[in-house]
Amino acid sequence: MLVQQNFISRLGSTGLSSVVDLGRMGLYLVQMGLGCFRMPFHFSEFMRQMNFIGVGSLVVIFFTAASTGMVLGLQGYYSLHKYGAEGMLGSAVALTLIMELGPVLTALMVAGRAGSAMCAELGIMRISEQIDALDCMAVDPFRYLISPKLLAAIISVPLLTAFFDVIGIAGGYIAGVHLMGVNPGSYFEGMQSSVTNHDILLGTVKSFVFAVLIVWICSGRGYFVHVIKGAGFGARSVSKVTTQAVVLTSISVLIFDYLLTAILI
Repeated sequence: MLVQQNFISRLGSTGLSSVVDLGRMGLYLVQMGLGCFRMPFHFSEFMRQMNFIGVGSLVVIFFTAASTGMVLGLQGYYSLHKYGAEGMLGSAVALTLIMELGPVLTALMVAGRAGSAMCAELGIMRISEQIDALDCMAVDPFRYLISPKLLAAIISVPLLTAFFDVIGIAGGYIAGVHLMGVNPGSYFEGMQSSVTNHDILLGTVKSFVFAVLIVWICSGRGYFVHVIKGAGFGARSVSKVTTQAVVLTSISVLIFDYLLTAILI
C-alpha cells in the first residue's frame, strides 16, 4: 500500500512539475518575442550572435551538406538505374534536400553547435547570479541577452538552410554526373521541372520554425536552470540542462518537421 502511495505521489509530482515547466516556457516564449520590439535595440549583441550562429556554423554545414548530397546522388542513382530513370536524379536530390533534409539537418547542426552554447552561457550566467545582477540594475535580460539571439537565429538559420541546399545539390551533381555518368543536362532539367515555389516555401517555413525552437528551448533551459526539477546545482546542473536542451530541441525539430509537412504539403 505504501509503495503504491509513493508511486502515485511521484507520478503526481512529476505531472505537476511538467505542467509548471510548460507554462513557464510558454511565458518565456512570449517575453522573448516581446523583447525584440523593446528599445533601445542592442545592435552589437545582435551582430555578435549573427557571427556566432551564422558565420560560425558555415564549416559544419558545408561538410554536412556536401556529404549528404553526394550520398543522395549515389543512392539515388543506384535506385533509379533499376528503372532506367537516371534522368530524374536531379529532381530526387533537389526535392529531398529542399523540402526535408536541408531544413532538418541544418537545424540539428545549429542546435548541436550554437544551441548548446546558448544554454551553457545562460546557465552559467544564472548560477553565477549575473542575470540577477542585470535585474537589479533594471536591465531587461530578454532585450539584452535573449531577443538578439532570436533575431539572429531567425535570419541565420534560413540562410544556412539555403546554403545547405546549394552545396547538397552540388554534391549530388558531382556524385551523379562526374562519378556515375548521368547526363548533366538531364540532371538540371529534372530539377528545374520538378522543384516548385511551394517546395521552396515549405523548406523556408520549416527553417523559420526550427530557428525559433532552437533559441526557445536551448536558451530557456539555461535561463531556468535554477528551478528545473532534478537539475542539481552548480556546474553539474549546467551540464545536465545543456544535454537536455539539445535532446529536446532535436526531438522537437523532428516532430515539427512532420507536423509542418502534413499541414503545408
